[in-house]
Parts: sequence; C-alpha cells; structure tokens
Amino acid sequence: MAIGSGLGAQLGIAAETTYGTFVTPSRFVEFTKESLVLKKTTAQSSGIAAGRLLALSSRRVLTRREASGSIDMEIVNKSMGLLIQALMGTTVTPVIQGAGPAYLQTHTLADTAGKSLTIQKGVPLTTGTVTKKNILGCKITSGEFGCEVGGMLTGTFEFDGRDVEETSALAVASYPSMTPFHFGQMSLKTGAFGTETARSGIRKVSCKIERPQEVERFYAGAAGLKAEPVSNDQVKISGTLESDYVDTTLDDLHTTDGVTSLVWEFVGPLIAGAFFETFRITLPAIRIDEGPPVVDGFGVVKPSFNFVGLYDGTNQPKIELISTDVTL
Repeated sequence: MAIGSGLGAQLGIAAETTYGTFVTPSRFVEFTKESLVLKKTTAQSSGIAAGRLLALSSRRVLTRREASGSIDMEIVNKSMGLLIQALMGTTVTPVIQGAGPAYLQTHTLADTAGKSLTIQKGVPLTTGTVTKKNILGCKITSGEFGCEVGGMLTGTFEFDGRDVEETSALAVASYPSMTPFHFGQMSLKTGAFGTETARSGIRKVSCKIERPQEVERFYAGAAGLKAEPVSNDQVKISGTLESDYVDTTLDDLHTTDGVTSLVWEFVGPLIAGAFFETFRITLPAIRIDEGPPVVDGFGVVKPSFNFVGLYDGTNQPKIELISTDVTL
C-alpha cells in the first residue's frame, strides 16, 4: 500500500506509436505539481413537456472528451529525453560519447507530428490505494525552463490530450538515481553562432518554447474524440535575462536591435573521459525587445532583458542532453 497522500503519487510516461493508444509507461519522472485532467463536454435536452419542472437526467449526453493540464518539475540528469523530444519534435537516438557511458541527445527543433505521449498518473486515496488515470494522446503545447540565484533548473510542460481512461493497469514505478541541474552549474553565453562567450552578471534566466497546434480537430465518426493536433502557427520562443549591470553588451543589443546567438548551459559532474552531465539550450538568433537599464534607488542597477528567439536562416534551435541514458 502507498502513502495515502501526494507522497504516494507517481507519474509514468511513454512515447506512443499510434496517437491516443495506451503504451505502458517506460519512464517515471519526479514532479512537484501536476494538473492533468479529463475535460468533457455535455449537452442537456431542453425539450418542453407538460408539468416537467426539471431537466431529465436521461436526456443528458456526453458529446466529446479531451484532456489538458501541466507538469511542473525539476530538470534532472536522467529520464528527460521523452519530454524534450515531444517538445522539440526531432526523433532522437542517444549517441555514445567516447567509450561511454556518456550519451548525447540532440533535440533539434522540428514539427511535432507523431510525437505524442501516454502519461499515467497514480493518485492515492487516503486508504493508500493508488487510483490510475491514463492520459492518452498527450501533445506538448509549451515548455518553459527557468533558473535563478540559489535555485534549481525547473521546467513546466503544458499538454493537450485526447482522452483519459482508467482501465489499463497501474505500472510499478521505478526511479534511477537522479540529481538536479542547478544555478551553481549555470552559464550563459552570447555572440556569433558557434563562438559564443560567457556573459557576466547573469542572475536569472527563463526560456519558453511554445508549439501552437490546432487542438479542435473533432470530427464525426470518432466517438467524440479528437484527431491528432497539427501545427497551426510558427513556433514562439521567448525568455528573460535578469542581471546586474556589469557591462553594456546586452544593453547595446537592445539599443541597436542587434542579433546574437544564445547558449544557456548547465554542466554537472564528470561522467567519463571529457564528458560531463549537461543540459544545454542553443538559440542561434535572439533579439532583445525590452530591458534598458533604469535607476530606481541606491542599489546596483539590475536590468531585465526580454528576448525573442528567431531563425538565423541556417541553424535551428536545439536542446542537448548528455547523460548515461542509453535510450530516451
């Protein structure tokens, strides 16, 4: 029996072969909060009958089903691949580095067609019995990452889902030894793509990747369930760089509307050889929309620069992971 509270909860994920078809979870992720729920649409008859004062229960129908919600978590050194793949779109196979056991995952921005997940959550009753909710056809609509002074690297993933079922068995959760990426491992670089240099004074960074999709693909003959969402707008990438005003590099980019490449990187412990646990976001072209420094008191000036990620015409944004994960 599990603990009869959130302490006994679990989240398992698996890549689907067919959109909306259950796959037994192959990875279990640690999370801090989730809000994945069934959303149903009903219709109630409003027919008039002599003397009837209340709508008939038997004349209510369930017309469509879907799911939505989010997962908040700490970004750790293992078991992140399935989520990042579903966000970025490229089909990824980890590549061994040197003689191993380090493996590199390179998640380059691409269309997310065919990239859906089964997410199984176990929700404990107070008795310790764990109920299961299998959220099928989960498509990531956005992923946001953030880290600040003294904190861990965190991630929030927003989902659109096809359905929720409670029939498939609850998988037994198992977790590899995992450690979080954190501020002490963080660096931020800007400059020409491929030759970026470290920036000083950075205190907080956030980056959000939005994947707009047509999520209203409900058609006759599908029992009230949607078809797989498809991309219906360009990808949106945005973020914030909070800093002390130690130099004018970012300020000058704002003033001139100049372009720079951005590399946001976390380098953890050595795995083997010259390969370290790594989480890295590379945006080949960003421009700063807001953030000119202002003086609002006696303290150090702390500008906050808001940026957008754009296409440089050659290189796509990417997220790279180096870990001991042999598979996603």
